[in-house]
Amino acid sequence: MSDKWLNRPDGMDSLAAALPSIDRALDRRINADPENLERGLAQLVLTIVELLRQLMERQALRRIDDGSLDDEQIERLGQTFMKLSERMQELREEFGLDEEDLNLNLGPLGNLL
Repeated sequence: MSDKWLNRPDGMDSLAAALPSIDRALDRRINADPENLERGLAQLVLTIVELLRQLMERQALRRIDDGSLDDEQIERLGQTFMKLSERMQELREEFGLDEEDLNLNLGPLGNLL
């Protein structure tokens, strides 16, 4: 709310006139449809999992480059990341999400992934 509404004698009329447009804006922003909520929650969770997967993969590559992993550990990591990638694909398909849907736009910071 603006101070000009509170200071003007007709402020209540201005506020009352603005309420319908505020109500419409809230209706567009707050969508309690269970399907949309489920998809939105899945998108958020899968985005976090994808971010963690990428961070873990980068760390694994650093450890491989440093030579701190033996061949068996490298093989296990490779298998684990492949299975995780396959499962992520299945979950994206189940919730109707594309890879781009997991890349959140953080405004001035750019994209998350």
